[in-house]
Amino acid sequence: MDEGSRGPHSKAMETFETLVRAEFEPKNTYLNTASLGLLPARTVAAMREATESVAAGQPSDMFADVEAARAAFARIAGVPPTRVAAGASVAVYSGLVAAALPAGAEVLTAEGDFASLVNPFHARGDLKVRAVPLERIAESVGPDTALVAVSAVQSADGRLADLAALREAARTHGARTLVDVSQSAGWLPLTAGDFDFVAMVAYKWVFCPRGVAFLVVPEDLGGLTPLFAGWAAGEHPWQSTYGPVTEYARSARRYDESPALLSYTGARHSLALVEELGVDAVRAHDLALADRFRAGLAALGHEPVDAPGSAIVSVPGLGHRQAELSRAGIEVADRAGNLRAAFHVYNTAADVDRLLDAL
Repeated sequence: MDEGSRGPHSKAMETFETLVRAEFEPKNTYLNTASLGLLPARTVAAMREATESVAAGQPSDMFADVEAARAAFARIAGVPPTRVAAGASVAVYSGLVAAALPAGAEVLTAEGDFASLVNPFHARGDLKVRAVPLERIAESVGPDTALVAVSAVQSADGRLADLAALREAARTHGARTLVDVSQSAGWLPLTAGDFDFVAMVAYKWVFCPRGVAFLVVPEDLGGLTPLFAGWAAGEHPWQSTYGPVTEYARSARRYDESPALLSYTGARHSLALVEELGVDAVRAHDLALADRFRAGLAALGHEPVDAPGSAIVSVPGLGHRQAELSRAGIEVADRAGNLRAAFHVYNTAADVDRLLDAL
């Protein structure tokens, strides 16, 4: 086919595949992005260069990398950078939201949701934390609900929350929302402005190193107290290095943790790659592979957890096969007794078929 006869779709696919080939070259069949995403070549190179600059006594400006990463995530999330705080952990940000609730407030969660999201509310000891099945979370919001905290995609089995229904139920009853998008941002389109708070760790589907997390807050900053604020959370950080911070940042940066700079140097480049690939294209690629795996499982007589539209496929009762598969060069996870496979841009149909053959 000559250049003129190729349509825009085929050209876009070529660009997508070229980008992926240039950045990733796994040595095994890696189907475990839901645990840890692979680092792109550009990210590894940037972190190596930054590390060498520190070793040479001439450190690069890694604080600029933090701001570039914040801006990139803001674009992916569809909010202005002033609404994005940069940190390292969902648990820290969940704890920050938990600390702002009055004693006795009701927090609605999904049964079996990830501990980093829900545990800080239990740790308070004076909140009414109520867990319901994920499928019932929207209908369970009531007039006494102060906050709903839920993962957009469940870590254990890939099920998707009905976020549209949850948003409407929360608005109806005046409840606030905290959505953890650690298992969805990067492959599932995100409109963070639909919710009060959105948190995520970035070392999964957006290819960042560990030590990178984000919190999206409302335009009015959400009424949170910057309990763990250090000098980096000041409006003028280099004037806030000694004694109490006299003026917190007028943006979500007041909720920043002191950044893991080398990780953010890498994150800047990883998030740029996500933008270049495009979340819609990533989603189409990932879901095609997940659907191929589901069809193959059916042919083998296995029934995965019902999670249509998810890039994560979990098969009950097969989690014990994880170690055996790893020895065969196929990386999946054992979560809650499920064999969990997570499909992402560096995976191919051949990877799916290899896993099916092994099963």
